[in-house]
Amino acid sequence: MSAYSTIVVGTDGSKSSMLAVERAAKIAAAFDATLVIGCAYYETKEDASKTLRQDSVTVLGTDPAQENLDKATEHARAMGAPSIQTAIRPGTPVEALMSIVNETNADLLIVGNR
Repeated sequence: MSAYSTIVVGTDGSKSSMLAVERAAKIAAAFDATLVIGCAYYETKEDASKTLRQDSVTVLGTDPAQENLDKATEHARAMGAPSIQTAIRPGTPVEALMSIVNETNADLLIVGNR
């Protein structure tokens, strides 16, 4: 049994999050693990303005979140990830990623610089 069977990585479409996806994909490839790429989104601008730092990337709605996941999935495939799943969750990035980690019983969570 490998050290990692499920790895979760978050993306908001930023350069740093795509670097996290790249590194997570390489780790997933090395351990033949499932990579779950997650993206948090806010349902309204009011929700986003309550919790975001000014320098944060705002993902407003499921359509931009899905676009981020599509790009990240393509990038992860190019990096050799053998099995990729995606997940979109409403709320803050911390809430969304922890929800995904708990649902998938992930062994490892990888994030960018936030």
